[in-house]
Amino acid sequence: QVQLVESGGGLVQAGGSLRLSCAASGGTFSNYAMGWFRQAPGKERGFISAISKSGGNTYYTDSVKGRFTISRDNAKNTVYLQMNSLKPEDTAVYYCAARFALGSGSAFSKSSDYNYWGQGTQVTVSS
Repeated sequence: QVQLVESGGGLVQAGGSLRLSCAASGGTFSNYAMGWFRQAPGKERGFISAISKSGGNTYYTDSVKGRFTISRDNAKNTVYLQMNSLKPEDTAVYYCAARFALGSGSAFSKSSDYNYWGQGTQVTVSS
């Protein structure tokens, strides 16, 4: 059983930056592909970014390309989401997710692909 704990959320002005972290425990982190999702009030949870277990492959939804960067440190059992040039529409609860992956290059963009979820961290971007 994998436990995920997000941190790093907060209130930031438009144009600012935040770095989210997701610490994993309870499993061999390097066996898991990771993803970041977000959910704004009244909206469904949506995909932001994913990274393969090796870190060699990354994917982003179009709205964050060029602004957000996903990375992982398998030695620290942590995945990160660096968020730059934040916009008010980025305001949401951000969740990290994990799933066991056989392929080193596999990454997943559907929430249904993931087995484990963190509790979420709030990101609020003021205009």
